Amino acid sequence: MSPRSAPPWPLVALFTAGYLASYLLPTTVGRLDTSLPLTATEAGAIGSALLMGSASAGFLLASRGGRLAPRVLARTGLALAVIGYGMAALTDTVPAVVTGAVLGGLGSGTATAVAATGIAAQRDPHRVTTLGLLGVSALAGALYLTVPRLGPGHGLPLAALALTALAVWPVTGRLPSTAAHPVQDTRSGTALPRPRAGLALAAAMFCWSLAQNSLWGVSGRIGLHQAGLSEVTVGAVFAVALGGGLLGVVGAGALGSRLGRTLPIGAGTALIAGCIAVSAAATDLVTFAAGEIAWNTLYPVVLSYVIGLAASLDARGRWAVLVGAASSLGTACGPLTGSLLSAHAGYAGMGLILAAGLLAVAVPMTAVALRTGTAGHGAVAHSPARAAAARYEPAA
Repeated sequence: MSPRSAPPWPLVALFTAGYLASYLLPTTVGRLDTSLPLTATEAGAIGSALLMGSASAGFLLASRGGRLAPRVLARTGLALAVIGYGMAALTDTVPAVVTGAVLGGLGSGTATAVAATGIAAQRDPHRVTTLGLLGVSALAGALYLTVPRLGPGHGLPLAALALTALAVWPVTGRLPSTAAHPVQDTRSGTALPRPRAGLALAAAMFCWSLAQNSLWGVSGRIGLHQAGLSEVTVGAVFAVALGGGLLGVVGAGALGSRLGRTLPIGAGTALIAGCIAVSAAATDLVTFAAGEIAWNTLYPVVLSYVIGLAASLDARGRWAVLVGAASSLGTACGPLTGSLLSAHAGYAGMGLILAAGLLAVAVPMTAVALRTGTAGHGAVAHSPARAAAARYEPAA
C-alpha cells in the first residue's frame, strides 16, 4: 500500500479520542448526580463545562493549528485528557471533579482540532471522517455494554476517557513533527475563504449540536425514569443505537459523494427531528429503543457530510476546526439546556421544542450545502494543500 493510499490512522485515532467525551455524555452526566451530591441540573452543568473546555480549545487553535507541530499539539491534548479525566475519576470532591472535567475537555478539544486540520488536507475528507466516526461509535458502544456491569460511581466513564487518550498516545509518533504552515509563510493568503458560507455553517452547527445533545444529555434519565428501564437495559439500548450508527457510517462511506451533500444534510436533519420527538416522549422500551436507534443511525451520517462540507471550504482546515468548535460549543450547552427544558416543559415538551429548532436550522445548512457542494467536491483534492496531506499519512 502506497503512502498516498494508506489510511491516516493517527488522525482516525485522534478523532476517536477527541469525540468520545460527547458520545459518553449520557452515562457521564447520569452518574454524576447519582454518586455525587448534585442535582440533575448541576450534573448537566458539569457536562456542559467539560464540553465547553473542548470547544474553547477548538476556537483557540483554529487560527494557530497550522503554525504548531501536530505531534506536539496532539500529545499536549492527550496529556491534558489523561490528567484531567483521571483526576475527575479518582476524586469525590465536586470542585476537583469540575476542574478535572474542564481540563480533560481542553485535551479532547485539542486532539479533535489536530484531527480536523489533518482531515481537511486529505484527498477525501469524507472518507477519513467516516473512519473516525466508525471508531468512536464502536468504542462508545462497547463501553455502554461494559460500564454498567463494572459497578456504580461517576469514575468509570471518566476513567474510560483517560485510558482512551493514553492508548492513543503511541500513534502520535506518526504525526508530523514540524508545522504545516510556518509563521513566516502566513503573511499572505491567510484570509478565510467563503466567509458567509463558513459563518452560516458554524452558526447552524452550534444550534444543530445544541438540539442533538440537549436530548443526548438526558437520554439516560428518560430511559431510567420515564420509560422505567434499568441502567443495564438503557446501556444495551445505547450500545445497539451506536451499532446502528456504525451501519449508518458504513452506508455513508459507501455512498460517498453520490448523493451530494444537500440531500443527506437537509433530509437527514429533518428525519433526526422526528426521531428526537419520538425518543423524548418514550414511556416504554419499544418506543425508547426505536427512537434512540433511528436517531443514532442518522446522526453520524449527517455529521460526516457536515464535517466534509466544512473541510471543503478551506483546504488548510480552518473552517473545519471552527465549525467543529461551534459544534462543540453547542454540544457543551446541550446537557444544561436539556436539563432546564425537561424540568420546565417535561421530556416530551422538550422533544417537540428541539425538533422544531432542528427543522429551522436545516434551512441554512441545506442552503450552504447547495451553494458550495459542487465546488466543494474538488476543493480539497485540487488545492495546493495536497502536499500537506502526505504529512499526515503513515508510511506503508
